[in-house]
Amino acid sequence: MEKPDVRVQNHGSLFLVEAVTDEAQEWIGEHIPEDAQYFGGNLVVEHRYIDDIVNGMTEAGLIVV
Repeated sequence: MEKPDVRVQNHGSLFLVEAVTDEAQEWIGEHIPEDAQYFGGNLVVEHRYIDDIVNGMTEAGLIVV
């Protein structure tokens, strides 16, 4: 099994997105607004946006778990 680039944790109405690789961090830097919220180094995403973000990361070739 390949190592993930991104780990996503479901916390109900919020998700935490952890960029594990430099490629994932670069994708976040290019596609997520600068004023996004972070918690413990993880991107905080509302449930209504997570599907689009994960789909965009997957389409870019990142492995998301």
